[in-house]
Amino acid sequence: MAKNPTPILVTGGTGTLGSRIVRRLADDDGETEVRVLSRGPAPAQGDGQRWFTGDLVAGSGLADALTGVDTVVHCAHVPGSPLDEVSAGANLLTEAAKAGVRHFIYISIVGIDYVPFRYYKGKLAVEELIGESGLPSTILRTTQFHELLDWVFGQAESFPFIPVPSGFWFQPVAADEVAEHLVELARQEPAGRAVDMGGPQVRAVEGLAESYERIRGRRQRPVRRIPLPGKTAAAFRSGANLAPGHPDGKQTWEDYLQRSAGERKD
Repeated sequence: MAKNPTPILVTGGTGTLGSRIVRRLADDDGETEVRVLSRGPAPAQGDGQRWFTGDLVAGSGLADALTGVDTVVHCAHVPGSPLDEVSAGANLLTEAAKAGVRHFIYISIVGIDYVPFRYYKGKLAVEELIGESGLPSTILRTTQFHELLDWVFGQAESFPFIPVPSGFWFQPVAADEVAEHLVELARQEPAGRAVDMGGPQVRAVEGLAESYERIRGRRQRPVRRIPLPGKTAAAFRSGANLAPGHPDGKQTWEDYLQRSAGERKD
């Protein structure tokens, strides 16, 4: 008798991380019924996914998406509004409990206990809600993605120099590798707080910027350090955003830049 596919719902399934998780789940030889929750309509080509339109912050469309779901992988995020981040998490947890979800997985960020960044406070509040919900869960904290730093440096393309915050350190990790790990966690029993996942190297932001300009840059601009005041900047200078004991990623920053530069040319 054929085994019924396991229904897994991915929120944020069109984003940097969520889209990668959806692709991996869809390639598992029919073992998974992949559901995607998004605020937008389904694309013309769904690649075998079941698409559900809903709004996490408003709490609309969630009940239908969660009906019969075994596992939720919550990747949707609202970086511009910590309150909306918390509302989205609370609404999803409430409906997931009603639906009898057996594994709730949340992607979070290393150091949110110590870095008083508003968005990080929202993520930490969602973690606390997960613990209070009683749902079997797995929370994975990772360091910053290569893709995020790429975007940040790209915002200064018109500048005559690359501005970087003085004294900051990062441990960038590949979104592809995080997606692979989250799919593995989805196949396992709930782990509570999973072991943090970091990139292969702890790097000063100046060196990351210099590599960006050497590989991607057209003008070979200099890097200029900008001192930043405040508790959030102090936390980044202290390394609170790092996981040096867990260099789990394999792709380095330079490997990512070379690969993505080649993809852009193709």
